[in-house]
Amino acid sequence: MKTLLKNCKIVNHNNITEGNILIDGDTIASVSAKADEKADKVIDCGGKYVVPGLIDLHVHFRDPGLEYKEDITSGAKAAVAGGVTAACPMANTKPVNDNRVITEYMINKAKKDGLIDVFPIGAVTKGMEGEELTEMGDMTDGGAIGFSDDGKPVMTAEVFRRACEYASQFGAMVISHAEDKSLAGAGVIHEGEVAAITGLKGIPSECEEVMVARDILMSKLTGAHVHICHISSKGTLELVKWAKSMGYNVTCEVTPHHFTLTEKELLTYDTNAKMNPPLRAQEDMDAMIEGLKNGDIDCIVTDHAPHHPDEKAQEFDLAPFGITGIQTLLPLSLALVDKDVIDMKDFVRLTSYTPARLINKSDRGEIAPGKLADIVVLDTELEYVFDEKLNRSKSVNTPWMGKKLKGAALYTIKSGNVVFEFPK
Repeated sequence: MKTLLKNCKIVNHNNITEGNILIDGDTIASVSAKADEKADKVIDCGGKYVVPGLIDLHVHFRDPGLEYKEDITSGAKAAVAGGVTAACPMANTKPVNDNRVITEYMINKAKKDGLIDVFPIGAVTKGMEGEELTEMGDMTDGGAIGFSDDGKPVMTAEVFRRACEYASQFGAMVISHAEDKSLAGAGVIHEGEVAAITGLKGIPSECEEVMVARDILMSKLTGAHVHICHISSKGTLELVKWAKSMGYNVTCEVTPHHFTLTEKELLTYDTNAKMNPPLRAQEDMDAMIEGLKNGDIDCIVTDHAPHHPDEKAQEFDLAPFGITGIQTLLPLSLALVDKDVIDMKDFVRLTSYTPARLINKSDRGEIAPGKLADIVVLDTELEYVFDEKLNRSKSVNTPWMGKKLKGAALYTIKSGNVVFEFPK
């Protein structure tokens, strides 16, 4: 089947052009100024921005074992509603994704649904217990694209070193959940002004920065690609910048909540703004924005972490960390374009082009002949209230529920098939 997208403003990481996109099967056949190609289906994009499908390198789909929060099917439905055509689920499922069987289960379930590609991130250690390394080679053969005990840090430097040495043999990155548990203690929010006002126990920025410094040095020692998860502090960004200046193989990511919100969200004790790492001070949020503007941060991810409403309805200390985010990635990132922090080319670089390169998927991340037809037609001016009718996740634990957002996917196309249309 051939599909023609006409009257497009086509955005890649390095240029913006006007033209038409012909899709043949699951592949982009041509990109040209002509609109007279024969096609079975024609979509007039009306001059809207058309971008490569977004790739979210950091999600928690809770499947297998915790499907009451989310499963791969519901996570995929939320993903395509947010313009995401590929996602990387973390390993903290139940049982943990610490073997090839679970890795392949995740991939095959997503393939059966046909909405997105799932590229699992395997656990660094068996059971995520921080002791014995997983069979990384076998899991890589099964489709794992990297390794992390995200949700927990690898507390022992020796174990993290061996993981770096092992993973690098297979061209896989080790993804660091940077948190010194001994320093975090029983903290539940950022250690700062709001913690003092609310009486809630704080988590200092140094809890993150200490482990980032260690893991950078492990990259130096081993030469492995170390990717720092969900950075949240000004100090962390300075460490990453230093590592890059030294030529170490280190990259990093940031979430929309860490460049959009600060600790002041917690003045209301709203557990839907409780996450780990916590929302930090204004200077930290400003540093994240500056890092995106300067190109020091490699990509934007969501850390999509669904929880059942009853779990979030507990008193603040007992409620779990985490918020949903895969469906709000697009509008919150486009807000940076509105504020002239980044431009549309940067948006594509941060949400699609660079993520594709980090996971070694050269068939996507660009709109060009021969690439996979994972494409999103955007309306950057569309304003709407994000409510439970639009929400496709099983969970609603987000500070943006009921809030007005701007920018949405009008069409999400996966492998040449339209898998989402914004409701009329």
